[in-house]
Amino acid sequence: MKMTVLVTAILASLLGVQSVAAESLGQNEYMIACAGCHGESAKGDGPLAELLKIGTPDLTGLTARNEGRFPFEYTVFMIDRREVLPVHGNDMPVWGDRFQASATSQRGETAEMVARGRILSLVYYLQSIQQQ
Repeated sequence: MKMTVLVTAILASLLGVQSVAAESLGQNEYMIACAGCHGESAKGDGPLAELLKIGTPDLTGLTARNEGRFPFEYTVFMIDRREVLPVHGNDMPVWGDRFQASATSQRGETAEMVARGRILSLVYYLQSIQQQ
């Protein structure tokens, strides 16, 4: 996991990802990939939430549940999910695989770079909507 976070941080700096731009991209990404389960407000009340086997968490309270610090690395890890062992009954998609499989590039980025960029955009957006 430490290597994943390190690679993600390096890619972010090399690609010049700025948090403001990432938040906007992240909001669009969130509405497409996450809002169905977590809701447009990220409160865990999406239209598909009641169909899941597990509770859908309120994503606006990640900082509050982590002693006032946004769990950046953990959030990257949980969205990517390529390093998570599958557990029976877990409905969270492996977004790292999905983003990598659907990656397209206009500037020569690898599929891995595109996937990491999409994940970072989501994380920056989630960080921006935290409620204390």
